[in-house]
Amino acid sequence: MVAFGKKLKERQIEEWRRYYINYKLMKKRVKQYAQQIEVGTQDRRNVLKDFSRMLDDQIEKIVLFLLEQQGILASRIAKLGERHCALQEQPDISQITELREAYRTVGQDLLKLLFFVEMNAIGLRKILKKFDKRFGYRFTDYYVKTRANHPYSQLQQVFKHVGIGAVVGALSRNLHELQDRQGSYLSIYDQPVLPLQDPVVDSINAAVDRLTHSTNFLNFLAQHALIMQEELPTIDEHVDDQRYHFMSLLLNLANTFLYMVNTYIIVPTADDYSMSLGAAATVCGVVIGAMAVAQVFSSVYFSAWSNRSYFKPLVFSSIVLFVGNLMYALAYDLNSIWILLIGRLFCGFGSARAVNRRYISDCVPLKIRMQASAGFVSASALGMACGPALAGLLQTNFKIYKLTFNQDTLPGWVMAAAWLLYLVWLWISFREPALETVNNPVPQTSNTETVENNALEEGLKQPLLVSSEDKQEDEDADQEFEGSEESSEESRGPATSIRSAYRLLTPSVKVQLLIYFMLKYAMEVLLSESSVVTTYYFGWSTSSVAIFLACLGLTVLPVNIIVGSYISNMFEDRQMLLASEIMVCIGILLSFHIIIPYTVVQYVSSGLIMFVSAEVLEGVNLSLLSRVMTSRLSRGTYNGGLLSTEAGTLARVVADGTITAAGFLGQSRLLNVTLLPSLLICVASIVATCFTYNSLY
Repeated sequence: MVAFGKKLKERQIEEWRRYYINYKLMKKRVKQYAQQIEVGTQDRRNVLKDFSRMLDDQIEKIVLFLLEQQGILASRIAKLGERHCALQEQPDISQITELREAYRTVGQDLLKLLFFVEMNAIGLRKILKKFDKRFGYRFTDYYVKTRANHPYSQLQQVFKHVGIGAVVGALSRNLHELQDRQGSYLSIYDQPVLPLQDPVVDSINAAVDRLTHSTNFLNFLAQHALIMQEELPTIDEHVDDQRYHFMSLLLNLANTFLYMVNTYIIVPTADDYSMSLGAAATVCGVVIGAMAVAQVFSSVYFSAWSNRSYFKPLVFSSIVLFVGNLMYALAYDLNSIWILLIGRLFCGFGSARAVNRRYISDCVPLKIRMQASAGFVSASALGMACGPALAGLLQTNFKIYKLTFNQDTLPGWVMAAAWLLYLVWLWISFREPALETVNNPVPQTSNTETVENNALEEGLKQPLLVSSEDKQEDEDADQEFEGSEESSEESRGPATSIRSAYRLLTPSVKVQLLIYFMLKYAMEVLLSESSVVTTYYFGWSTSSVAIFLACLGLTVLPVNIIVGSYISNMFEDRQMLLASEIMVCIGILLSFHIIIPYTVVQYVSSGLIMFVSAEVLEGVNLSLLSRVMTSRLSRGTYNGGLLSTEAGTLARVVADGTITAAGFLGQSRLLNVTLLPSLLICVASIVATCFTYNSLY
């Protein structure tokens, strides 16, 4: 496999070659700096000054050429606009078709320009990472901090795309008017006009959106799924279509929904159920957390299993969940807390969320993958809200033979029936997708446009200025300094174990995983102890607890609509990340019971602040995590999605264990004792975020 420098040279647009970042020269200069420092002829301060000037010159060259090309494209569109005006007075079908193709040609040239920008961005990211690695100095932090926010920043000009946005707008408007919807008085600026259907404009918009990290509600919601993408797609779109089956996707989403219902349906009644079996109310932490304990292990084997099949693990998941819920329901009549715990462990062993994620990333076409990811998150949120709400409705008490059906056992009976019905539906309707075959590399005879578009897709999914890859992954690491242009296949393959995946985690990634751990810990403490706390302080009934938890769950989608549609377009992700962490911290502080009587208003308002802030934080956190995480964690069993799932699951396990342990100190101390670790972890995550803030660019 060729090194990055050679690959960059091969993919350059020939006539623009002299305007690209001179990666080879800068790589040699880094080597010279190292030799000069070693013999004492150069000091680090002068090296930093000289290298910064080189980068400034390279970026200025790129920016000025970018502006020149934008002007040329604008001039071409202006000339086409004159022809367009003439055709409006004397319409001619053949000339309209010709003009439409001329506009599309401009669009293709704009795609070339975006490709040019992206290849330079990749080169800049690589050389910054190489410099940091070679000298052990956080040069990237310094360079981004001093250049990105300066009013004359040329670094920002490359990624704000004001000029490109204007060109895209002009192309879109004119192509819209030249479509076969003649006679409509509406333009693209009016509502409710139909969206423009043109593949060139769609490609440009998608490229600009990914390059600028712009977002919308669906995109923001889909980020919660952390469905990792390959840098370069391994299968073509038509192959995706062959593997895709709508009913199978629906069954995957149904599995996600039912599992979340299963997780939270017992929360309002777990303390009562524990006491009815002779245990303390705070044992509810173990009862709820048993599912998460098992999920730590199930996530790994389900992720590995999904490499070979999707149908079989889903069938196994349904059977195990059916048995687990049956045991949970029977524990009451068997008067055994152990049967109850084993039943919940079985439910955790049936967690197929890894399969659900892998199905979306592997079998859903790119054109609808974002919607499918958003559906995955929506199904989870809906299940989280429906679980407690359903528990609140199951307020009855009767017997059939020797089996008891009451508010404690009915969640188990209802979920067992639901999983049995799901299993039947799965068996009848699911279609196993064909296994992926390893494709040969793209032949050299492929047309230039395909190569450029593929390279653009590869680059657009990369963060710009982050040192997110492990030393093993650096394609042109120390071998380059010795003149080698090759790197091993193994150093670029997916992680083969949890240990090897952990080695790929840089400080930025570790901080994001810490934040994910923190928010899941805080949310689990809030939800799992809600029944015990509200009963002790306010005397709430099971129905009241269920309504409170259901209302919290129902805030997920509205909050994501507001953040995804408005707030995320006004602020950077890292700004929202830090602000959300601070709000979670404020919510935790407001939740403490100190001296004054604890009121419903204090509990509900602090819980709402904490939960909503954590929801916003989750979307931003996973968005940044996907950008700073190495591409080697986008595939294989031990992928980024699995690592985030494990971090979140461990947080739930620790939180539920904390609740049970704190129960030994008495219910009067439960609230403060469980909130204290949340506060400490939250403060630690805020401090860690400040230290890595500039690497989250």
